[in-house]
Amino acid sequence: MSEQTVNQENAAAAEEAVIDTAMANENAQGGESAALSVKEAEALREEVANVREQLLRAHAEMQNVRRRAENDVDKARKFALERFVRELLPVVDSLEKATEAMSGKEVPESVAVFREGVEMTLSMAQSVIGKFDVEVVDPVGQPFSPEFHEAMSMVPNPDLAPNTVMAVLQKGYTLNGRLIRPAMVMVSKAP
Repeated sequence: MSEQTVNQENAAAAEEAVIDTAMANENAQGGESAALSVKEAEALREEVANVREQLLRAHAEMQNVRRRAENDVDKARKFALERFVRELLPVVDSLEKATEAMSGKEVPESVAVFREGVEMTLSMAQSVIGKFDVEVVDPVGQPFSPEFHEAMSMVPNPDLAPNTVMAVLQKGYTLNGRLIRPAMVMVSKAP
């Protein structure tokens, strides 16, 4: 049985109890007229209706407060990691730059082993942040969007439509769909 049904039944029972009490008082008093008891009964019914309305309003307000609290808790849970992720992203960027710097055709064996270790560490870091719904914003070839991108420069390019992202200088990231760092991009412009 729902909480609202129980509240309605309780209100109806309270109304009946008030009317029964009023009738018992009338019988105990004995000599009062029937017109007065009808007026009292109507007044009591009106009072019960007002109390019922207040009860329903209080119940609705309680449900709204509960719903808002649940939403606040969900948001707090989703975005509690935001500050931590912001601090971790420069580490991921550094690992990416290190692997780029060490990648080449002719690298000594010692550098190749070191590069492999850095790549494994980078892969682990990306895997960990991916588990917490952190996604990369890598918009190469997409139209520029100031919502998700920060234009660092505009370069004439006849091969691309104006305001198209040509290159990503620094990846952007989202956490549960919320932007936590915009992608720093190079944008094409008409020649």
